[in-house]
Amino acid sequence: MRLTTMTDYAMRLLMHVAQHSDRLCTIAEIAETYAISEAHLMKITHQLGLRGWVTTVRGKGGGMRLAQSPENINLGAFVRSVEPDFDLVECFGTNNACVITGSCGLAGVLDGALQRFLAHLDEFTLADILPTRTGCTTASIHTVALHRKGVT
Repeated sequence: MRLTTMTDYAMRLLMHVAQHSDRLCTIAEIAETYAISEAHLMKITHQLGLRGWVTTVRGKGGGMRLAQSPENINLGAFVRSVEPDFDLVECFGTNNACVITGSCGLAGVLDGALQRFLAHLDEFTLADILPTRTGCTTASIHTVALHRKGVT
């Protein structure tokens, strides 16, 4: 499974804005931080604003801030709202022309994997993935703990 570049950039944007909650963040600074096109980030910011993830202030001195606290931004919900589809294989899409649809077990297996992927994201919030002073994130600490317990 691979998320779109838009989802990747949208996550980076949210992380940057969350790390600077004391002020408005600009598209230009985020573009410079992550070496991303300002035009691309402008489209992403617009979509995030329409979907209620960020609040934007226009004009001189404007910028953006999170519409909710990082603890209230669920990663699964965010990815579901930004990712255009989860068509891992042709038969998941609306224009399915696969000749073995209905007689193939792959779709069920992949759907199960997709549901586990999204359920895993549902366990975390934006606050969990923000860097800490040690450079680790709460999410990475959680994943290491699960791995040590043999859960992952």
